[in-house]
Amino acid sequence: MGTRGWLYGIAKLMGDVNAVKKGKVGRRVARRATGKATGRTLRKLFG
Repeated sequence: MGTRGWLYGIAKLMGDVNAVKKGKVGRRVARRATGKATGRTLRKLFG
């Protein structure tokens, strides 16, 4: 993993911590799941 990947990982972790503090974990999990599903669908269509 390069520097960019490491930075993205840290940013994701910080976002998780922030969501826990604000009590919005459910929304974050739902958005992440939706994003993954969308990515898979687009990959099938254009990949």
